[in-house]
Amino acid sequence: MDQKKMIGLVFIDAFADWEFGLLSGSAVEWFGARAVALAPTAGPLRSIGGLHLVPDRGLDPQENADLDAVAVIGANTWPSEDAPDIAPLLHSVLSRGGIVGGICGGTLALARAGVFDGRRHTSNGAGWIQSQIGDYAGSSLYQDVPHAVRDAQIVSAAGSAPGTFATEFLEAFLPEQAEQIAGMRSFIAREYQAAG
Repeated sequence: MDQKKMIGLVFIDAFADWEFGLLSGSAVEWFGARAVALAPTAGPLRSIGGLHLVPDRGLDPQENADLDAVAVIGANTWPSEDAPDIAPLLHSVLSRGGIVGGICGGTLALARAGVFDGRRHTSNGAGWIQSQIGDYAGSSLYQDVPHAVRDAQIVSAAGSAPGTFATEFLEAFLPEQAEQIAGMRSFIAREYQAAG
């Protein structure tokens, strides 16, 4: 039996409730992957909406050597100087040919780790990453677009784009299921067609 591919979703306190559900839920339910919650602390985290999440694992690369992908979920606390340094985890996944994504504030973790160097990417608007952390490698390749951007193994999105973040991430993660993921994209897009 084939081993299921696995995504680690990185959460920190004040994580955004709306940014991960389409990705984690569809990856597991529709596409047969596995998902685990990662966090810098073992105790429960609280979402922006006040819900609690108990992580499955920490952020140590050795503890997560079985991950095929990592998605960094946005949080109001990523701009803080106290935000965890997850560069070792991201580089470990990339070195194995895995996929790394960040949405909203999660893109700050990717910028700090240097993974946007030489890669097209996006976030919460032109200049937003610099306004939070200063200049970063790859800043000239920022794409000011309302949807997710994928460049090779790196996927990024604004917090307002969880649908395209999910589909771009899944296409990179599960290329053999591209046709089914295209169907998911069309299914999600129906919500945004003119209601009349």
